Amino acid sequence: MTVVLAGVGADTTNLGALAPLYDDGRFEYVPIPEKNPDTDETETLGSWDLRATDGTAADLTNRIAPQPIGDADRTVAGDALESWPLHRDPNFAALTYGEHRTSGYVERLRALEPGDVVGFYTGLRRPGGDRAHRYLIGYFTVDRVDVVDPDQPRADREAILAAHPDNAHTKRARDGDLYLEKPVVLIDGREPGGLFDRHPIRLSDYYTKPGNERSQYYLREEIATEWAVRAGGENMMYKPAYRCALSGAAFRRRVGRPGDRTADRARLDTEDAAETTD
Repeated sequence: MTVVLAGVGADTTNLGALAPLYDDGRFEYVPIPEKNPDTDETETLGSWDLRATDGTAADLTNRIAPQPIGDADRTVAGDALESWPLHRDPNFAALTYGEHRTSGYVERLRALEPGDVVGFYTGLRRPGGDRAHRYLIGYFTVDRVDVVDPDQPRADREAILAAHPDNAHTKRARDGDLYLEKPVVLIDGREPGGLFDRHPIRLSDYYTKPGNERSQYYLREEIATEWAVRAGGENMMYKPAYRCALSGAAFRRRVGRPGDRTADRARLDTEDAAETTD
């Protein structure tokens, strides 16, 4: 039994901005813009309502530069920005998540079993201009894990994708062909799970390590200890996948249920700190 933490959501590299974290503990979750408009996803930057204001995700930026294969110089602005589709991954409403990133992601996610947990973190910034940080914003309990591989027969790929109809990778696949020629892990979840309503948990610190010239984001030592992080490293700059030697039940007890958030839940709960799965 284990927990994997995955870095998700729009940031300065794909949206040109970070989603805000408000003083009352509410925050915005904005999926990354899709790399290619050829998707069955109906949510767009202009239709994605912000939770704490009257705006939409399109109000957070004035242009994006999606980088589909062979079109690295494309810039999208104006009306085209409003109608540009989102890569809704994870989809907290449907409790589904897909991933093709290497550097530990596919390896750690494909090893998850029913009852394990996949947690999601993203970069958030307070509107007043305080230092941005990485925050845990939600999770779900794993129900089913499949891997679709470009080397599989087309019929097998189509069957796996059909079993995950709400997944963003299914929505941009065409006739069983994946957007990228890479294996994709498809995870469907079940409750307890979902997007936090407020009070995300800060995972990062920002400082200059001895011998380095620049400050960077690092995983908080308290998180690494209390959540028994066993893989992923210290540096959070490129959103690594973290594997935690906790059971799903122990993680849920420490973090709480997504729809029942208090300010105390944003702080670490050290109860059952010794309960690991090593």
